[in-house]
Amino acid sequence: MQAATHVRATAIPSVTDALRAVEALLLAGGQRTARRNAWTSVLEDRRRAKDRVEAQDVMEAVAGHASRAT
Repeated sequence: MQAATHVRATAIPSVTDALRAVEALLLAGGQRTARRNAWTSVLEDRRRAKDRVEAQDVMEAVAGHASRAT
């Protein structure tokens, strides 16, 4: 008779979890907050730039349409 083999399942951390763990070890709380704030600013700048491009496209389309109508 064979002894029962127990298999233990452990969750594999995601890449994000692993990076956050490394970040927590390497950076003090204030630096971590500053880095997250900086990234949030980058994302907001990208969103505003996209909005500017879209607004410019609309303005050019309206100007082109208006010049063809006259």
